[in-house]
Amino acid sequence: MKKITILLCASLFTGTISAQPDVKKAAKSVFTIKTFAADGSLLTSSNGFFIDEKGAAISSYTPFRNAAKAVIIDTQGKEYPVECMLGANEMYDVTKFKVSIKRSVPLPIASAPVKEGDKLWLIPYSAKKTPESKSGIIEKAEKFQTDYDYYTITLAAPGNTVSCPFLNDRGEVVGMMQKPVKANSPTSYAISAKFGSDMKMTGLSINDPALRGINIKKDLPDDIDQAILTLYITGTADSARYAQVVEDFIAKFPQAPDGYVARAQLESNANKFGAAAADMEQALKVAAKKDDVHYNYARLIFQKELYKNHLPYADWNLDKALGEAVAAYGINQVPAYQQLQGQILFAQKKYDEAFNKYIELANGGQKQAEIYYEAARCKEMLNDSTAMLAMLDSAVNTFTKPYLKAAAPYLFTRAQAYVKAGKYRQAILDYNDYESLMSAQLNDNFYYLRYQTEMAGHLYQQALNDISKAISKAPGNAVYHAEKAALELRVGHYGDAAVTAAECIRIDPALSDGYLFLGYAQCLQGKKAEGIKNLQKAKELGDGQAQGLIDKYSK
Repeated sequence: MKKITILLCASLFTGTISAQPDVKKAAKSVFTIKTFAADGSLLTSSNGFFIDEKGAAISSYTPFRNAAKAVIIDTQGKEYPVECMLGANEMYDVTKFKVSIKRSVPLPIASAPVKEGDKLWLIPYSAKKTPESKSGIIEKAEKFQTDYDYYTITLAAPGNTVSCPFLNDRGEVVGMMQKPVKANSPTSYAISAKFGSDMKMTGLSINDPALRGINIKKDLPDDIDQAILTLYITGTADSARYAQVVEDFIAKFPQAPDGYVARAQLESNANKFGAAAADMEQALKVAAKKDDVHYNYARLIFQKELYKNHLPYADWNLDKALGEAVAAYGINQVPAYQQLQGQILFAQKKYDEAFNKYIELANGGQKQAEIYYEAARCKEMLNDSTAMLAMLDSAVNTFTKPYLKAAAPYLFTRAQAYVKAGKYRQAILDYNDYESLMSAQLNDNFYYLRYQTEMAGHLYQQALNDISKAISKAPGNAVYHAEKAALELRVGHYGDAAVTAAECIRIDPALSDGYLFLGYAQCLQGKKAEGIKNLQKAKELGDGQAQGLIDKYSK
């Protein structure tokens, strides 16, 4: 008798373990989903199920590809829109999204792993009635991405059950049905529901190819630092998408200043300065680190005053910008805040004060090329060329040879300063260093500029090489040919000058220089009749030098 009782208890215990889950209750979590293209046409239908009470759900990725809208229909026949995407993986055909619903009935994600030989129940979607579940045995459980399983199940899947849940005997969702390899297959496949549940948005998700393949709004990350990263990344993309992300950020993180600062920039760009000012004041109100907001406010006003000064806004001016920059530096002595003060003072034409700000920065350890360059600009405006060159020397000296490309703009600027100071050979050395750094990006203008400097420095062979390079990059520029012809005459290459001048005439017959230099070259070659004829043509075109040459060679 005792043995029979023990066997009966064991049988009851075994029956409890393998008992079918509450299908009626589980079915409330399952829904059908319809996706639509931008023109409103139906793309496809599938299934899905809720995984939390706030409307988070998972389904297949395939129905969402290129979708601009989606709705779900629950077991009561009620329709709810998909609000935003929470994750997507095209390779494993899984999406996570949020449905706009007050409260959803979720399926709990399985807390314990299942193994080969365990029984699972497939819960299909069914409107207003308890669906008939189908059970199958796990034939194989294969790991992927370390923490998740892909299941092979001995079950001939009923039609229209893709993306429906597989439950264990405790009513927990283990996997999501995937599309069968072929119709009427005796085997089904499911991907871990935990894989879909664990999906989350990060700061880089906004550029994820799978999510970009869906035209439904994407949710911001729950982590504010990741959400700020999304703001930054989206700011480099199209403006319409960025504006939406900014609004979403403010709605999700109303106590963070970043959204208000971003929206203020958009409003200022649209000349809505009052709205921008209001958002910056709100940012100051909620910010824990107010120095950063003061700094951004100063930059916003400064940009407006630099580029949109013709659009007056009474509350904004350079004094206001300077005050915000000073306030930022008063809270936190960040070098960038002091540098901005220097830039604003420069815009106010307070060049001595601006210069002092930059020197304070340099003496305080900010020995950067940019700081010395801005100091040099102050001295340029004060007509102090000696001090200007000293500052440019300091800028270039922040780099060591062999120079990196970052040194290029400072070398070029110093070269131009040397030219103004009449130090042509020093200028050429800087132009040469600049060329070695920027050779792939150089155009005809650079070689023409260096040619002019070489001419001023009486370096005629180098000048001839550079005007030839300018012509090779812009062969249709008649002025370059005229310049070359003049130089060839100067160095005694009369035959070459005649050829170059003839090409100048071919390119632009209305340019008198071509006829002048051709005629002059011909006269120097002893071809006076031809030369005077071309000099006469130059005179007819208005050249003031032609008559003197005609008089000289007509004798």
